Amino acid sequence: MTHDAEQRITNRLDKLLEIEREALLKGDLQAISTLVDEKESLIDALNAMTDSVPSDLKGLQAKVTRNQALLDGALQGIRNVAARMAAFRRMRRSMETYDEFGHKQTILGEVERKVEKRA
Repeated sequence: MTHDAEQRITNRLDKLLEIEREALLKGDLQAISTLVDEKESLIDALNAMTDSVPSDLKGLQAKVTRNQALLDGALQGIRNVAARMAAFRRMRRSMETYDEFGHKQTILGEVERKVEKRA
């Protein structure tokens, strides 16, 4: 692979990582998913280089690490939201509390089921 081709790949990957960062900061997970295939092919092309490793890769590695930290944070946020929503669903069905003696009690939520008959 020529030096020009290597430079084009590293430049494209650099731009792609910046686009990915912006999408992560905006919370645009759909945009991130569209970048995955191109990012993987560019990284595979860099790994296949037989010439000496360009010094640009240190900067790219820092950007990959930064984006991975942002993605980990986004995933943790999604997990937290899912857990919170599950807690709300549980509270709708029942709520656990303690009486004056310290015994746990369960208060069942009201389940209102109506069948409406129409002519």
